[in-house]
Amino acid sequence: MKYVICIIGLFCLLGVYCMNNNSIPLQIKTENGLIEGFRDDESGLQMYLGIPFAKPPVGDLRWKAPQPADNWEGVLETKKFRPRPVQADVFGDMKFRSESMSEDCLYLNVWTSARKKTDRLPVLVYFYGGGFVAGAGCEPRYDGASMAKKGMVALTVNYRLNIFGFYAHPELSAESPYKASGNYGLLDQNAALKWVQKNIAAFGGDPDKVTIAGESAGSISVSAQMASPLSKGLIAGAIGESGAAIFPTLAPVPLAEAEKIGLEFAEKAGYKSLAELRALDTEEIFGIYEKSRRFGFPSVVDGYVYPKTLPEIFNAGEQAQVPLLLGWNSAEIPGMAFMQGLAYTEKNYIKKVREVYPDDYELVLQLYSHGSEKEIELSATALASDRFIAYSTWKWFDLHRKNSSSPVYRYLYSKPRPPLVDQSLESGLAGGTVKKDADTPKMPEPVGAAHACEIEYCMGNLHLMDVYAWTEDDFKVSETMQNYFANFILKGDPNGDGLPDWPPAKPDDTKPPVLVINVESKTVAAENDDRYLFLDKNYGNSK
Repeated sequence: MKYVICIIGLFCLLGVYCMNNNSIPLQIKTENGLIEGFRDDESGLQMYLGIPFAKPPVGDLRWKAPQPADNWEGVLETKKFRPRPVQADVFGDMKFRSESMSEDCLYLNVWTSARKKTDRLPVLVYFYGGGFVAGAGCEPRYDGASMAKKGMVALTVNYRLNIFGFYAHPELSAESPYKASGNYGLLDQNAALKWVQKNIAAFGGDPDKVTIAGESAGSISVSAQMASPLSKGLIAGAIGESGAAIFPTLAPVPLAEAEKIGLEFAEKAGYKSLAELRALDTEEIFGIYEKSRRFGFPSVVDGYVYPKTLPEIFNAGEQAQVPLLLGWNSAEIPGMAFMQGLAYTEKNYIKKVREVYPDDYELVLQLYSHGSEKEIELSATALASDRFIAYSTWKWFDLHRKNSSSPVYRYLYSKPRPPLVDQSLESGLAGGTVKKDADTPKMPEPVGAAHACEIEYCMGNLHLMDVYAWTEDDFKVSETMQNYFANFILKGDPNGDGLPDWPPAKPDDTKPPVLVINVESKTVAAENDDRYLFLDKNYGNSK
C-alpha cells in the first residue's frame, strides 16, 4: 500500500512539474559548449534564452570592443532571460522579463521552429529601440516566438547602452588597437551577428539568410550595420522601423568631438584619468552619468565601425547591397513638440515656423499647410515627426534605392493604438506611458500612429501586451503587417497571398509607391516627398 501511495505521489509531483514548465529540455552544441534550452509544448518551438555571445564587458573590458565568449565545461542552462543592460527607467512602454540589470549583459535569445538540425531556415535578428540609453531583448513586444512560428529562427540581442555603450575618451582611443573609442553598443551587435554566422546552423538556421531589423534606435542600428564594413557581409536583408543614423537623428559625430565630450564629462565629475573611471563600480559610474543629466553619448565616425558618415557610405555604394524594407509612423510625435505649448492657431503656427526657418518660412508654410485648427495640428504633427525621425528614415530609403540594385520597400504605418486599459495611466511621448497625477498633462487625441506603436503589431505580439484594449481591427492590422515582414524575411519580398500588392520603389520614382498599413492597407503614390527634399537641403545632406 505504501508503495502504491509513493507511486501516486511521484506522478502527482511530475504532473505539477509538467504543468509549471510545459516544456521538454533540449541540448545544442555551440562553438563555446553545450547549452540546454527547452521545447515549449504549446507552441512546438525550441527556445534558448540568455546565451552568452561575448565575454562579460566588465573590469578591464569596460569600454572595450566585445571579446569572444569563453568556452565552458558541462551544460549551460539557457532557459531564462539574463541581465539587461544598465539603464534608467526612461520610457514608460518598456517592460522587462529579466530579473536584474548588469554590465554583464551580452546575451541573446533564440526561438526556432526547426524540426531538425539540418533545416536551413531564414533568420531574423532584432535590435531593440530606446535611444541608445534604454531597452533590452527580453521585452515582451520583441518576443520572437510569433515570428518563429512563421518558419524562421528569431533572435533578440542585448547591446550596451548609455555611458557603458557609447562613451568615448582620448585615453580609450589611445589604448584601442583601431585607435578610436565609443560605438561599443554597435560593436556588440556586430559580435552577435558573428555569433550567428558561427552557430545558427545548430538551431536550424541559415547563416546566408540573416535579416536584421529594429525600431527607433534599433532601426538606426540596422542602418549602421548596413553601412559598416564590419557587418555588411553578415546580412542578407534589412528592416528599419522609424530611424536612421543620419543627421539630425542620432547621427555619428567626428571622433575628436566625441572624445572632447567624454573628456569634459570625466573632468567635470572630478576624474582626470581613465584608470580612475575604470576603478569605479557600476553603481558609481552610472550615478555620475545620471547626475550629469545627459541623454546618452553620440556614436562616432571612428574609421572602424563608421569609416565615414552614412550618406557618404551609401552615396559611394559601399553599404550592404541587400533588400531593404523600411518606413515610419504617421504621427511619430505630437505637434505640441513643434508648437512648444502654443495653441494651434494660425498666428502661433506662423510665428513658430518663422522662428525655426527664418529664411524659408514661406516655403515651409506651403509644404506644411495651415488654415483651420485641425489642419494646423496635422501640419505641426507632420513637421515635428519629420524633424524627429521621419526625414532620416526617408533619406535612408532614398540613398539605398538610388545606390543599389536591390529592391527597397517603403511603408507608412497609420493605425493608432486603442485606449489604455489602465485609466490610471496616460500616454506619453515616444510611445510610452506615465502614471497619472494632478500635474500630468493630458495628451491630445492621436491624429495618427505614434512612435514605437507598431512594434507589437509587426512582431505579432499584441497578446503579450496587456496595456491596451486591443480590438478585432488591431489583430487584423497585426496579421497584415507581420505577414509582410515575415514574407520579406523568408524570401526577400514582402508580397504574398491575401496581401495588397506592395511594389518596390524605383531609383527615379518622383512619387514612389508607399504601402499605407491600416485596417484596410493599400499602396499609394507618395505625395509629400517635397517636404523631405526641402529638409534634405536644410540639413545639408543633399550633397
